[in-house]
Amino acid sequence: MKAPCFLAAALAAAGLVLAAAATADELTASSPAKVTLRYKFQPGETLRWEVVQRTKVKTSALGNTQMAETVTKSIKAWRVENVEPNGAATFVNSVESVDLWQKISGRQEERYNSQTDREPPPGFKNMAESVGVPLSTITMDATGQILHRSGTSKAHTVDNEGQITIQLPKEPVAVGESWSMPYQIDVPYGTAGAVKKIKTAQKYTLLSLKTGIATIEMVTQILTPVHDPAIEAQLIQREQNGTVRFDVDAGRVVSQQIDVDKQVVGFSGEASSLHYLTRFTEELLPAASRTASREKPSESKTE
Repeated sequence: MKAPCFLAAALAAAGLVLAAAATADELTASSPAKVTLRYKFQPGETLRWEVVQRTKVKTSALGNTQMAETVTKSIKAWRVENVEPNGAATFVNSVESVDLWQKISGRQEERYNSQTDREPPPGFKNMAESVGVPLSTITMDATGQILHRSGTSKAHTVDNEGQITIQLPKEPVAVGESWSMPYQIDVPYGTAGAVKKIKTAQKYTLLSLKTGIATIEMVTQILTPVHDPAIEAQLIQREQNGTVRFDVDAGRVVSQQIDVDKQVVGFSGEASSLHYLTRFTEELLPAASRTASREKPSESKTE
């Protein structure tokens, strides 16, 4: 997923808002108090997350079964360039390092670590070229809505340039309340470059707020009726179902986990099937963390 995911007096009102009846450090379903969720940034700061995605895809068609397994570990960075009085921030999105592993049935496994290996295998070349260079410059408001995005690199393979982070509600919300962000997925369909436009929505629900950390559930809703397994097989790889932990005072995502375990039958003929299993995790790193992005050793350590 693809989901990531983010100031002084001007954003004071965007912090934690509690009714007098609520306690200072915890909101539960029994409390009607509401909280305002907003991203908060400081010019010049760099936020870094450790991102890990483990995926297994099993496909069966024409009597043949193939298993593809991948593990992608990376350090994602947002370098904040400017923050407006209304909280809108402009930052440069990049990937500072990657550690990749891939195994496909009938082929030799491949590995690449941008910090230790001089040359990537052919299958990882695009990803390697994305490391240590600006992928895009993004202006985002305090709720996570993208106001402007400009690509500064041809290689975007490592980073999901769709939903850069979760969308926060425009109004204060209480525990148990939900909000949604509609969006469209373009799915390649048929021949001659045809595209099927699928209307979807990402639904968010505030599950709890404890010690300043909001736990938010997210679920992908497919709004356009889909009856073609070939389209379903592509959609399940775009779903984002999981939980996000958001630091209300700091105004940023501190962690998230997305899990998908789905199967589609008939995506390529009646006897075909696809089983897609993935777990995506993201953890905010301490501010002091620094990761070299393009350092190369004197000798290659590629296995």
